[in-house]
Amino acid sequence: MDKTVEIVIMAMIAAFLGLRLYSVLGRRAEHEEKPIQGRIEPEALPLKPARPAPEAGNAPRQMVPGVTPAIERGLKEITAADRQFDLLAFVEGAKGAYRMVLEAFWAGDKDALKNLCEREVYDAFVQAIDERTVRGERLENRLVRIDDATVVAASYQAPLARIAVRFTADVAAITRSADGVVVAGSLTDAVEARDLWTFSRDTNSTAPDWLVDETDEA
Repeated sequence: MDKTVEIVIMAMIAAFLGLRLYSVLGRRAEHEEKPIQGRIEPEALPLKPARPAPEAGNAPRQMVPGVTPAIERGLKEITAADRQFDLLAFVEGAKGAYRMVLEAFWAGDKDALKNLCEREVYDAFVQAIDERTVRGERLENRLVRIDDATVVAASYQAPLARIAVRFTADVAAITRSADGVVVAGSLTDAVEARDLWTFSRDTNSTAPDWLVDETDEA
């Protein structure tokens, strides 16, 4: 066989095998690789927009993976009503607010809670703090890290925008009695906490802050 013809045939075979290998690896990467979300320990961030507003009529493109059509519709409606809304900035702010609210509750800081929560949620926190005080107990809890914060619902009923976020976090918790005796918990063993918090904002308000208006276990 002519040497030139041999070289051409070998090159075609190599190209074919290369394309097959690329095809297989491409499918494996598409179906098997999963994004790894890094564990974070952010400084407390306010729930305020931090990015330029999207162009009118554009859907927010910062969607979290796996967002449902209902959530996307709610986010689009919120974006249309609040031109400064940004999903990524909101999620980062929600993480900071989650940390601040928990730390304020554990410390019994009612003033801090008042600036972060709607009235009904604030009243519930205050009642729990007062009951704890009557029992003479104090909390020595610590938020070790927030492992995940996922938007699970979004809605807009003018003028109120509401977004629900599911948090997964590690918390080291200990409760002491009035004389310092450990009643429950341990600071050496963190436990997983799963919470579902809803944040709301009046889009007619000039204040950019989102407030916690509902809390529940996830």
